[in-house]
Amino acid sequence: MGMSVTISAAAEQDAEQIFRLQYLCFQSEAALYGNYRIDPLVQTLDSVREEVAGDCVVVARLGDEIVGSVHGRITEDGAAAIGKLCVHPRLQGHGIGARLLRAAESALAGEGGARTFRLHAGHRSESNLRLYSRVGYQRVGTSRGADGVPMIVLEKDAETYATTA
Repeated sequence: MGMSVTISAAAEQDAEQIFRLQYLCFQSEAALYGNYRIDPLVQTLDSVREEVAGDCVVVARLGDEIVGSVHGRITEDGAAAIGKLCVHPRLQGHGIGARLLRAAESALAGEGGARTFRLHAGHRSESNLRLYSRVGYQRVGTSRGADGVPMIVLEKDAETYATTA
């Protein structure tokens, strides 16, 4: 008999598991770019704790284990910046990433009043780009991460969220 994955807001005591999960999950992304200085790999445990305490952080749990997470916050222009979406490698491809995104969008639109959802994906991250497209995000531009990785900027109107949730 299997356990089901539940989605909920992260709690303070989840920070260390999120920290470890990000480190595991973003190894493949770093290898894709030959750059092991990407933000999720160099982030400190203390800064993950700060995010959990002050921003919107949603986790996927399988029993007591955190198997996925996503981070979001409202920016000065009223958009919700969503990032660091990750799902444990053994559970990828089962819809957990899409569920995490929907939960973060719901929280950021409801409590945060976001008008637009915005995220960045590495230009070589084809599976991520497919997921974002499938859940309604559209490419609106490009940028370069602080680590030098070329990024694609994607957005979705918060009103669109209501029709895709």
